[in-house]
Amino acid sequence: MSHGGRGTWASMLALATAIGCFGLAAGCTTTTVTSSSGAVISSTTSGGPAAASQTNAKARARARVDLAAGYFRSGQMSVALEEAKRAVQIDPTLADAYGLLGLIYTELDDRREAEANFQRALQLEPANPDINNNYGWVLCRSGREQEAMGYFQRALRDPLYATPSLANLNAGMCMMRAKDYGAAEPYLRRAFELDASNPAVKIELTRLYLATGQTERAAFYYGLLSRTTDETAESLWLGLKLARVQGDLRTETRRASELRSRFPSSKEASLLARGAFDE
Repeated sequence: MSHGGRGTWASMLALATAIGCFGLAAGCTTTTVTSSSGAVISSTTSGGPAAASQTNAKARARARVDLAAGYFRSGQMSVALEEAKRAVQIDPTLADAYGLLGLIYTELDDRREAEANFQRALQLEPANPDINNNYGWVLCRSGREQEAMGYFQRALRDPLYATPSLANLNAGMCMMRAKDYGAAEPYLRRAFELDASNPAVKIELTRLYLATGQTERAAFYYGLLSRTTDETAESLWLGLKLARVQGDLRTETRRASELRSRFPSSKEASLLARGAFDE
């Protein structure tokens, strides 16, 4: 997924890096949706008709979740909601279906339903790292940063978690939102160790070191970002602020001009127009 403005849903990457975090995120580069067990359907009962029927129901419910996830990623929330609800009707024990409903209701700004569905998902699979990661980011977005950290940490305790870089990134971003830079740094550095190719990690590390006055470190991570990623409004704004701190007026002016011309309607262009360099 692309990493948009800070705190945006698609970042996550956030979640983000968001839906991918079922098997991804995230933030998220994969597009499959699986259970924490890899979507392997097992049965400890005899292979009679009842067991076969139960297995068939789980498979049909899983297919509905896959469809719902695709619609979620494409922004078709009403269809995603319908498919996820059908999955729950077919198999009320499928934790991923409730986790996806939590994301959908979050996007629809229905916090009550989002909370109820995440809680149900975690009742069914309390250690599911993808659901814990997603719920943590949803809590962080709503200003419950300290509460969110417990869910990120729970996700990271799973030694089989396929994408720990995402939970580390989300935990670091969450602490950045709370301006607890000391707490954010180890999570972001760990995310970089696990996935140095993720531009969101390099953006957050640059932002962290700018905020804490560590200009050389900020320049290092920004240099990595600019060499490997196409410019966005966010990266131009970040580079402009770095040049400003470094006293490099020529680079600051060039990046300001490019931001105005290429992304005139962006949030960053608006900040530039207001001279809001500290926001």
